[in-house]
Amino acid sequence: MSGPLGGVRILDLTTVGFGPYGVQILADYGADVIKVEAPEGDITRGIAPMRNPGMGHFYLNANRNKRSIALDLKQPGGRDVLLKLVESADALITSIRPAAMERLGLGYDACKSINSSIVYVALVGFGQDGPYAKRPAYDDVIQGLSGLAAMQGGPDGAPAYVKASICDKICSQFCAHATLAALLHREKTGKGQLVEVPMLEAMVGFNMVEHNAGHTFVPIEGPTGYARAMAPDRRPHATLDGYVSILPYNTKHWQSFFKLMGKSEMVDDPRVTDPKTRSIKIAELYEMASKAVASWKTDDLLAALQENDIPNGRAIPLDHLANDEHLQAVGIFEEYDHPTEGRIRHARPAVRFSETPQTVRVLPQALGQDTTAILVEAGYTEDALLDLLNTGAAIDGEPSRKAAAE
Repeated sequence: MSGPLGGVRILDLTTVGFGPYGVQILADYGADVIKVEAPEGDITRGIAPMRNPGMGHFYLNANRNKRSIALDLKQPGGRDVLLKLVESADALITSIRPAAMERLGLGYDACKSINSSIVYVALVGFGQDGPYAKRPAYDDVIQGLSGLAAMQGGPDGAPAYVKASICDKICSQFCAHATLAALLHREKTGKGQLVEVPMLEAMVGFNMVEHNAGHTFVPIEGPTGYARAMAPDRRPHATLDGYVSILPYNTKHWQSFFKLMGKSEMVDDPRVTDPKTRSIKIAELYEMASKAVASWKTDDLLAALQENDIPNGRAIPLDHLANDEHLQAVGIFEEYDHPTEGRIRHARPAVRFSETPQTVRVLPQALGQDTTAILVEAGYTEDALLDLLNTGAAIDGEPSRKAAAE
C-alpha cells in the first residue's frame, strides 16, 4: 500500500487549480486517480514556462500521481467510456458545471444508476440553490466576492488581490477533506452521496473565522475586520539589509521585544501588559516595532530575536526557498527525471504517515498518456479500442506511440 488511500479509485474531471490540486492531495495519499481530460487538455497545460507543448509548469505542479485519459465526452463513445469507469470508481470529482454534466448524461443520478455507492463531488463556484448558481467562477472573482480582496486593502485602502491562486488552493483543501468525509461515511454505511463544494461559501466561512469580529454578535458589537490583521504595519519589517517577519504575540513576547529594542518604558505600558488594550492598540505596537528594527542588520536581529524567544523568521524571496536550511534538511523539494520534460523539481507531499508513507508514484503525464492502458484495464477489446481512437472519442497520447505516428 502506498499511502493511506491505497486501493481507492477516483475519477478526476477537474481543471485549472480548484480541483486538480485537491485531487492531487488525495493522489498523494495513495488513491489511484484517473485524470479525465477533454481532447484539448487541462488549460494549465498551456501556461508558460514549459519545455514542451502541453506540459506547462502549473500543470506539472498540480497533477502528479495521476494517470491521464483523454476522452471527448460530447461523443457517445467517450461518455460510455466514462460510465464504464464509474462502475469501478469510489469517487468522481468534477469541476464541470452541474448543468453541463447533466446535458452530457453524466450527472449524479446517471452515475448513481451505474454505481449506487459512488461518492460524487461537484466543485462549483456558488451554491446551486442561490442566484449566482450559473455564474462562472475564477479565483479573482471569488477573491472579490468573498471579501478577501477588501481585506488586503485594510479598513481604508482599495481592494487588492492576494498574489496567488489562493481561493483555488484553499477550496481544493475543502474538496479533499469533503471527499474523505464522504468516503468514510460510505465505509461505515455502504452509501454514496452527492457532495457540493462551493467556492464562495467556503471562502466566506474561511475569511470570517477572525474577520467576523464585531458582527459575531447580535446586535453587533463593532465592525468586521480583525484589528491585528488589518494593522498597516502588520507586514515584514525592513531592516538595513532585508526584511524580517516578527510576531510578538503574548505579553511576555512584547515585553522581551521592547527590552531588546532598548525601550524599557514600554515594558509595563498597558498596551503591552493588558490583552484587551493590546488588541485595541495593536496597530500602534506594530508601527513601533517597524521603526525599532529599521536600524538592525537582518542576521543580527534574527539571532537576537531567537535568543529572546520572540517568534521570528526571515522574509524569504520565492527563488531563495530551496536554499533555506530547514527546507533543505527536511527535503521539501525533490527532483525527478521526467521521461519527456527532463529534470524537474517540486515540493513533495508535506504530510508524513508512519505506517502508510506517501510516495510520488506517477509523474505528471502527457495528455492521454494512459488512455490505451486504462481502456484495456476496463475490458475494452482491441477492436473496440481502435473504434474509440479512430472516431476521436478517445485520444492516445502515449509519447512514444504519438511520436511514431507523427
